[in-house]
Amino acid sequence: MAVSDQTSDTHFMRVALDLAHQAFRAEEVPVGAVLVKDGKIFATGFNQREGTQDPTAHAELMAIRSASMALGSWRLTETTLYVTLEPCAMCAGAIIQARIPRVVFGTWDPKAGACGSICNLTAEPRFNHRVKVDSDILADDCRSILQSFFQNLRSTQAVPTP
Repeated sequence: MAVSDQTSDTHFMRVALDLAHQAFRAEEVPVGAVLVKDGKIFATGFNQREGTQDPTAHAELMAIRSASMALGSWRLTETTLYVTLEPCAMCAGAIIQARIPRVVFGTWDPKAGACGSICNLTAEPRFNHRVKVDSDILADDCRSILQSFFQNLRSTQAVPTP
């Protein structure tokens, strides 16, 4: 990866982290996503499953929906999706369907990740579209906000012992 790519990746991942913080404040799992085209942000999203009671309201899908509406097309070619957590199977499928050529994520998801952790849908040769995936951009920061969220959730849901 060229230095300028790494600098851009870090910049856009910081924006995704800001969105993850918005999700955290909204008591959502803190994941943020940014869709970039021609070096400019044109769509963002963060997890909104709790607020919307919609199981598909993941950060990636929120950004993809917004981008598709803004462009007037479901084909999101020539874009890069930045997301703080490795996409799940649903989101990886949407990325493939939207023809997004590149995904950059912060931290791995060993329980639900579909870009290399549990499976790698984005590299599946039987699909008609493959996605270049780069990982570990600001991984510590992305992991830390998730850990803080779940530690906080566990402490507030603790059942007192008799």
